[in-house]
Amino acid sequence: MKYLIVIAILLSNTLSADNTFNIEGKVTSNNKALPYVNVYLKNTDKGSVSIDDGTFIIKNVPEGNYVLVASFTGFKPFQKPISLADQNIRINIKLEEELILNEVVVTGTLKPVSRLESPVPVEVYSPSFLKKNPTPNIFEALQTINGVRPQINCSVCNTGDIHINGLEGPYTLVLIDGMPIVSGLSTVYGLSGIPNSLIEQVEIVKGPASSLYGSEAVGGLINVITKLPENAPIVFANFYTTDWEETNFDLGFKARIGEKVDMLFGANYFNYSNPIDNNEDNFTDVTLQDRISVFQKWDFRRKNNRMFSVAGRYFYEDRWGGEMQWNSKFRGGSEVYGESIYTSRYEIIAKYQLPVDEKMMFQFSYSDHDQNSAYGNTFYLAQQRIGFGQLTWDVPNKNHDWLFGLSGRYNFYNDNTTVTEQADEIVIPSVFVQDEIKINKAHKLLLGARYDYDKRHGNIFTPRLAYKFKPTEHDIFRINAGTGFRVVNLFAEEHAALNGSRDVIIEEALKPERSLNVNLNYLKKLYTKNGKIIGIDASAWYTYFTNAILPDYDTNPNQVIYDNLDGSATSLGFSINLDATFSSNFRGVAGFTVQEVSQKENGNKAQQILTEKFSGTWSMSYKNFNYNFIIDYTGNIYGPMRLPVLGELDPRKSESPIWSIQNLQLTYDGINNFEFYGGIKNVLDWTPNRGNPFIIAGAGDPFDNNVVFDNNGNVVPTVDNPYALTFDPTYIYAPNQGRRLFFGLRYKLN
Repeated sequence: MKYLIVIAILLSNTLSADNTFNIEGKVTSNNKALPYVNVYLKNTDKGSVSIDDGTFIIKNVPEGNYVLVASFTGFKPFQKPISLADQNIRINIKLEEELILNEVVVTGTLKPVSRLESPVPVEVYSPSFLKKNPTPNIFEALQTINGVRPQINCSVCNTGDIHINGLEGPYTLVLIDGMPIVSGLSTVYGLSGIPNSLIEQVEIVKGPASSLYGSEAVGGLINVITKLPENAPIVFANFYTTDWEETNFDLGFKARIGEKVDMLFGANYFNYSNPIDNNEDNFTDVTLQDRISVFQKWDFRRKNNRMFSVAGRYFYEDRWGGEMQWNSKFRGGSEVYGESIYTSRYEIIAKYQLPVDEKMMFQFSYSDHDQNSAYGNTFYLAQQRIGFGQLTWDVPNKNHDWLFGLSGRYNFYNDNTTVTEQADEIVIPSVFVQDEIKINKAHKLLLGARYDYDKRHGNIFTPRLAYKFKPTEHDIFRINAGTGFRVVNLFAEEHAALNGSRDVIIEEALKPERSLNVNLNYLKKLYTKNGKIIGIDASAWYTYFTNAILPDYDTNPNQVIYDNLDGSATSLGFSINLDATFSSNFRGVAGFTVQEVSQKENGNKAQQILTEKFSGTWSMSYKNFNYNFIIDYTGNIYGPMRLPVLGELDPRKSESPIWSIQNLQLTYDGINNFEFYGGIKNVLDWTPNRGNPFIIAGAGDPFDNNVVFDNNGNVVPTVDNPYALTFDPTYIYAPNQGRRLFFGLRYKLN
C-alpha cells in the first residue's frame, strides 16, 4: 500500500511540474480550409501555422489567460481571449476576407471612392510601406515606388525633385490634403518638410490630371494625405540616428477640446552637422541641414456630420554644402565656395462643407515661401505666395455622378534675378465639370473638362476621358486620355539655372507647354489554392509634348539654354507592379518600368538627359510572429542615363552605368507600444563617384579664377585645367551618400 502512495505522490508532482496543455483547431474562410495562417498567443513565443487542411496545434502551453491571434494578409485580424485551466481546448477560427485593393481614394476624381471603383488608376501607399525604409522626409521615402524617382539636381546643395514616368520634377504636382501648395519654389526645396509620422496615406496618379488640378499636373501628381485627428494615436514619437550622425525626431499627440473639437499636433526635427568628404574632392558629400517643421490640424464636429477642418504648417531649414573649410562667414563671398539656403515657409489649409442640403465643399489654401540663397558669390533672393480657393458641388443623379467646380489661384513671385524686373502677380480663375457615368455593373465612363483663363496666355481648355471595364470581381481594365498644360517659372523650378558657372541663356519669351496623354491600365488579383495572393497592376502610356521647355546642355557646354522646343518631345513606356502574399509571414512587392523619353528637333532625336531607360523597385518583408521581429529588404535599380558632361575632353562618363541602392532593416515589436528598428542603408555602398575620376567639375577652382577662354568663349585646355572644364555641380544622378548604419525607436499610444 505504501508503494502505491509513493507512486501517486510522484505522479502528482510530475503532473503539477508539467501542467501544460494544447490548443488546436481549424482555420477556414467561406467554409473552405485556409492553410499557412499564423496562429499564436499574443506576447508569447507560442504559436503555429495552419497546414493544408487548415488545422493547427499549439503544444505545451502553461495554464493561464491568453489572447489567441490569427493573422493572414488579405483577411481581417482575428483575436479571442482564452483561458487554459485543466484541459486541452479546441477553437475553430473563421477569417473574413478583406480586399487589399479596396482602399478609399480621393485623388483621381476629387471625391472619396473605392480604389476598385475609381475609373482613374490610383496607387496607394500606407504608413506601413513608408516604415520599411525609414527616411526623414517624403522625398526620400518615394525611392522604392515603381516609376517614381527622387532626382537630386545638385552635388553641392542636394536639392531635388520627383520624376514620374521619366518626366522632370516640375511636371509632377505635389498636393497636401488635396491642395496644390507645393509648387514653384517649394517644388525644389519644400518636399523635405512633410513629417512622415503625420501621413495617413500617399496617393499617386501617373499621367496628366490638369482637367481637375490645372497647371503642373502634366506628368502626374502625388497627394500626401495627413491623418485625421480622431484616427491618430493619442501620442506618437519616432527617433532614429545613423553612423553619419544624422538625427531625425518626430513627435505628436492628439487632444479633444470640449465636445466638438479634435486637435492633432506634430513636429519634425532633422539635423546633420557632420561634414564628410569620402571622395576626397574637398567638397561635402552630403549637404548639411538643420530643419524643423511644425504641423497642427483641427477638426470641428458639426450637425449632420458636415466637414470642417483647418490645418497649418511652419517649416524652416538652414542647409549648406560646399568646400570643407566653408562656414557662414564665407557666405556670398569669393574666397571659399559654398551653397547656403535659408528657407522659411508657412501654409494654411481649410476644408468646409456648406450648410445646405446639397453636397457642396469649399477648400482653401495659402502658402508663403521666403528663400535666401547664396550660390558661391551669387545671391538668389525669392518670395512666393500662393492662394487657392475651390468650390465643388457633388450632384449624384441615378447613373450619373456630376461634379461641378469653381476655383481661383493667386500667385505672387518675385526674385532678384534680371529676368524678374518686376514681381509676377496673377490670378487665374477656373471652372471645371466632370460626369462619372455608370453604364452598368461592368462599365463606367468619366468625362471631364476644365477651362482656365491666364491673362499672359489667354484661354486654356483641358478635356479628359476615363473608361473602366470590370468583367469580373478580380479584373479591371482602364483607359485614360487627356491634355495638359504647364506655365514655367524658370528660376523657381530649374535649379540648373542658378548654380555652377554655366551661363544661363533664355532665347525667347517662354510659352506654356502643352501635352496629350493616353494611359492603359490593367489590374488583377489572383488567389491560389495554397493560400497565395498575387496582385498585378500593369500600365502602358504615351505622352506627346509641344512647346516643351527642357534645359539644353549640349549646344554649348558652357551654357544652359532654355527655349521652347522647335519640335516635339515624347514619353512612352510600360510598367508592371506585382504584389504577392506568399504566407502570413512573407510578402513581397516588385515593380519594373521600361521607358523612352526623348525630344526631336530639326530631324534629330535625342534621349532626355538624366532619364533612365529602365528601372525596378522591390520591397520584401518577413515577419516572425513567435519572436516578434520583422525583416524588410528594399531596393531599386536604374538603367543608363545620359549625363551632362562639359565637352569632349571631360573624362567623366557621358552615360551612367546600371546602379542600385539597397537597404536592410530589422524591427522588433514585442513590447507593447514600442518598436525598435535598425539596419543598413545602401548596402552596396553605391555612389556616382564609382568609376569616375570626380563628380564635381572644377572642384579645385570653383570660382573659375584659372579658367582660360578663347575669343569665341570656349574653354582652352591648360596645364592647370587639362580637361577644359568650368565649375559645374550638375553631374549627379544618384545619391552621393554611401553605406551607413541606422537605429531607431517608435512609440505609439492608441
